[in-house]
Amino acid sequence: MSLDKELRVVPDFPKPGIEFLDISPLLEDAKLFQQLISSLAEKSQDWNFDKIVAIESRGFILGSALAQAMGKGFVMVRKKGKLPGETVANTYDLEYGTDTIEMLPTSIHKDEKVMILDDVLATGGTAAATCELVEKLGGQIVGCLFFIELSFLKGREKLKFPTEALVIR
Repeated sequence: MSLDKELRVVPDFPKPGIEFLDISPLLEDAKLFQQLISSLAEKSQDWNFDKIVAIESRGFILGSALAQAMGKGFVMVRKKGKLPGETVANTYDLEYGTDTIEMLPTSIHKDEKVMILDDVLATGGTAAATCELVEKLGGQIVGCLFFIELSFLKGREKLKFPTEALVIR
């Protein structure tokens, strides 16, 4: 079964003119969810890494399940103010303004091999900022993996690491 065909398309969300790709149907069906995680594992099987760094919030769902399935550590990248205690941050430009992401400074150790994971690669800003944050902590990024890539937004061009996606639209 094609995972792409199981996505729910929600027109005009979160604003007019946007077609939101909802992964909920794949998460709600145990067999589809297993297929999705197995497909992500297969796509990244040639990368040697210790931890999966997943981006808030749908990335957490995929990242934690994939980390468990592959026997890897799991690290959360969150929006500013969502993690307790001391954090390291990276502020990056958006189309209109800026945003800030944070990680715990103890999440990544020097020379630890890391894979970045998120559900969708759009403009690439958040993924690129995540890569910078991991490198700031001394991590070595082996690749970036996404369930869906919106290729017309050219987000891949912002990433200087091997980049893979299961579904390219």
